[in-house]
Amino acid sequence: MGLVAAEGVGLLEHAHGFRFGIGGAESNVAIGVSRLGGRATWVGRIGPDATGDLIERRLRAEGVHTVAIRDQAYTGLMVRHRRTGALTTVDYHRAGSAGSRLGPADVPVDLLRSAAILHVTGITPALSDTARAATFQSVETARAAGVTVSVDINYRGKLWSRYDAAPVLRDLVSRADVVFGGPDEAALVLGADEAVADGLAALGPGEVIVKDGPRGCTGLIAGERFALEALDVTVVDPVGAGDAFVAGYLADRLAGAAPAQRLATAVAVGAFAVTVPGDCEGLPFRADLAALLSATDDVAR
Repeated sequence: MGLVAAEGVGLLEHAHGFRFGIGGAESNVAIGVSRLGGRATWVGRIGPDATGDLIERRLRAEGVHTVAIRDQAYTGLMVRHRRTGALTTVDYHRAGSAGSRLGPADVPVDLLRSAAILHVTGITPALSDTARAATFQSVETARAAGVTVSVDINYRGKLWSRYDAAPVLRDLVSRADVVFGGPDEAALVLGADEAVADGLAALGPGEVIVKDGPRGCTGLIAGERFALEALDVTVVDPVGAGDAFVAGYLADRLAGAAPAQRLATAVAVGAFAVTVPGDCEGLPFRADLAALLSATDDVAR
């Protein structure tokens, strides 16, 4: 999507300036993985407009292999503003957009079968019936080829109701090998506030990672339990932290790192992301992570 972000804090109508860029969970993860040295491919539909041009150029510039299908519909947009210092509001303009017209035939079968990991989110199935079909068909094609399936639940209440989302997201999680979600998202999928990691693992995934923002994360990976605290950083923009976390975990998984290291990298990438404005602009490179973890001063000379 295109991203229109108001500068400053307060009512949108009083904003004195706006920043225009790109956003979206899947593109954030793809860029994050690429910056950390992994190979990533993004597949989606974009419109015949300047916003679509920007998305394609930005992804390619970040080293992401980009399968951008041009559609006659407009590219989707989100408008974001910080109502208070602690509350960010996001409005979506995606109904009828190019992204909502994604269909099963848009995702190359050979690309799926040759992947190491297929990563999808619970956002795409919310966009339309065809986008939902594309998501599930891609997952089944990957599973049949022995490809690891990663799912970030990513429930968006402005795109669909909890009633409509719950069974679809539960079905999606049950087909995953790796699943990410917050405590509230896990409760939505499970239908109750039970031990979320155990409940999600009972649906089938062998790796369950519960992202809990400033409270850190917990994981249940191949039967082993993990718990990591969040890093103490100054938060500038909390949006995109979850996507950054996922990118860190998947990049290290691709690199063959052990579960504890994957989670440590995920926490560090998420922490770095919130110190910079924007969805993907501030995602770190490996050298940035080393500097974050070893910094003793606020100036690098």
